[in-house]
This record gives sequence, C-alpha cells and structure tokens, in this order.
Amino acid sequence: MNIGFIGLGIMGESMCENIVKKHDGKVFCSDINKAQVAKLAALGAVGCENNIEVAKNSDVIITMVPKSEHVRAVYSELMPYIGEGKICIDMSTIDPSVSVEVANEVKARGAQFADAPVVKSKPAAINGTLGVLVGCDECLFEVIEPILKYMGCNVIRMGENGKGLVMKICHNTLVAQIQNGVNETIALAQKMGISIADYAKAISYGGGQNFYLDGQWKNLADENWNTAFSLENEHKDLGICQRLSKEVGFDMPGMENAKSVYDKGMDVGIGKEDWRATYKIVRGDYD
Repeated sequence: MNIGFIGLGIMGESMCENIVKKHDGKVFCSDINKAQVAKLAALGAVGCENNIEVAKNSDVIITMVPKSEHVRAVYSELMPYIGEGKICIDMSTIDPSVSVEVANEVKARGAQFADAPVVKSKPAAINGTLGVLVGCDECLFEVIEPILKYMGCNVIRMGENGKGLVMKICHNTLVAQIQNGVNETIALAQKMGISIADYAKAISYGGGQNFYLDGQWKNLADENWNTAFSLENEHKDLGICQRLSKEVGFDMPGMENAKSVYDKGMDVGIGKEDWRATYKIVRGDYD
C-alpha cells in the first residue's frame, strides 16, 4: 500500500516523517514549500512536483492543510484522479460542513473518505503521540486505524463524516477557555506579587491543575512566544465554533469571551506567534 501526504507544515512535516519511519510501503509527499519536500525525500519519502503526482501514485491520500478553502482547492484538483479503491483522509481542521461536502464528492467517485483532525501540538507530532479524532464509516475506520496510529497513540472514531471535526472544535474551544482562565488568574497573581512558578506549583496541588498550565507555565515565565501551535490557527478554530453555535442556535458566552481575546491578538499582529501569546493580551500589553 502506497501512502500520499499533502501538506508539510508545522504539524504535517512531523506526521509524514512518522509515516515514512513506520510504513513498509512507499510514501509520496508534496507541498508548496519545495524545501520541505526535499527534507522528507532525504528521510526516505518520494518527493513529488505536485499534488496530482501524489494522488496518482497513492492508495491512501492524506491531506493536512490550514483552512476550508485550502481543502476545497486541493480536492478540486485531485478529484479527477480519485476513484474506486482510493482512500482519502483529511487531517486538516476545517468547517465540518465543508468536510462533509468533500466526503460526498469523494464517495460519489467510488472512493472512501475520513476526516481525522488531530489534537496536541508539534512535540506530539514529532513523537507520534497525537490524539486523532475520526469521522467516517465504521468499516473504513478498521482499515485506516493502523495508518493513523503511525502518527497518534490515541485514535477514536466519533461517528460519521464530519463528527471528528465537530469533536476537534469542541476540544479546542474548551482548551481556549481553560487557557483564558489560566491567563487571567496568572496575571492577577503576578500583580499581587506571586511568581508564575509558584502559581503553577500551587495550582498543581488542587482541582485547577490542567494540561495547558503544566505544559506552558515555564514558557510564559520566560516570555517565550516561539510557535508550536499558532495563535491564528486557534483563532480559526474558535471562528468555526462560533459558526457552529449559531447554526444550532446555542449561546456560548465562554467561547465568545475567549474569541474576543484571539480577535485582539489578530488585530495587534501577533497571529503568527504561539497561541500562548494571548497571555500578553490578557495581562494588558496592548491596552
């Protein structure tokens, strides 16, 4: 079985590298950044000039691109080369409705489709310990689970097409709200003379302990905004959640509050920094 991988960005690069290391068959890859293609080729992948070359040579086509419009563009390009026997797995985080549209187009050509967005960030992508949330037919999940486990140690099927993405958006929205609470209370503690290190240690003793604080408190203390997962990507995810909540007529004031922080981050031009850089917004750096 040949696997194709399209999209070698911050996450996709390491995800593809893990497939190359663990898969017995050939791995074809492409990206608009040719240096990334060359890097993966040096590790054993087959570098391709374009996405069509990937699709022609692959039994399983994996895509990992930034936004809904990019997924639409990639699959519009690939559709003439997708037919019976092909499996498409989109691991991008996009609007669920767009993913379902693409899934229906792929299935109409006799191929199979899964949405499989990931949770956690660059270190987990490097280590192959991502969480993978899957939306697809149950019989397809049994086929693709071993492939997804090249990249993640926790793989779960959430239901039919689109449901993996719904769960990913719920996950990232929850994390953004946790993050916002951490940022606010750290800022208050600092104003009252408590260090970030002491704050983190004290929180670890009680019910407030959380993954964001455990993983990020030292970076916050060191003012390290180097990007593992960008502010603009989380802003995108909150925008999707906002659209989903409006679609079903459900008010989410916590999400709206977190999104307002991200809106300001985008407005002041720090969207390319790591998502923890929202701490600078919360503590008032840009007031």
